[in-house]
Amino acid sequence: MAHRALSLSNHSETSTPLPGGFVTTQWTRVLEARGDSPEAKAALSDLCAAYYAPVFAFIRRSATDEDSARDLTQEFFARLLARQGIATVDPQRGRFRSFLLGAVKHFLSDMREHAHRLKRGAGQPLESIDPGTDTSPGLELADPNTPSPDREFDRKWALTLLDRALATLAQEHAAAGKADYFEALKPWLSGDTENISQAEAAARLGVNEGAVKVAIHRLRRRFREVIKSEIGQTVSDRAQVDAELHYLLEALL
Repeated sequence: MAHRALSLSNHSETSTPLPGGFVTTQWTRVLEARGDSPEAKAALSDLCAAYYAPVFAFIRRSATDEDSARDLTQEFFARLLARQGIATVDPQRGRFRSFLLGAVKHFLSDMREHAHRLKRGAGQPLESIDPGTDTSPGLELADPNTPSPDREFDRKWALTLLDRALATLAQEHAAAGKADYFEALKPWLSGDTENISQAEAAARLGVNEGAVKVAIHRLRRRFREVIKSEIGQTVSDRAQVDAELHYLLEALL
């Protein structure tokens, strides 16, 4: 995956403008309407579904087991979508990634407080997030080689974004009747080229090696365009796209 990030960051083509009007992107729709309109609620729901994986990865670091993490993740999104959870977001500063990370931290803090109250009173917590006990705290010494929860969230976000971009390219090529073409050249986007050469890809596609080189160059350019378009759905200002792309590529290294 790091190879993929490097291939993108080393791309020398002039940045291509995001397709369509920026003000119609998912996150700006949510911010402009503050989540009140059906369109804004649908946009927020779509974004939450798209970036479920980073939230689950973050919560899994606190939950006692995977099932509890999944239950907590579902509860988090259910609460977020049911309430006016974005009423205080500043449209001038809003990245959906930052908003979502802050929201899930607040949610886990509330769940820990809830579990602590129930432990000292009656009843049982709905889900366990390992709050610990009076004599045995749930916290353990961190492995210095383990990424921080915030870093893992960003890394999972970046991986999800790249996977979505690859899926978009796959759909585009399938619609054009070129699914085999995309599969043959996909390794030069994913960094999985150790066991295949451009000459082998050319033979597979029935073209010369020069044509493959040109095709890979164009595919990488399109890959970057799609990634930037995907990022554009999650930031509130076009000027943030390049900075967000750079940050997320670094998160993969």
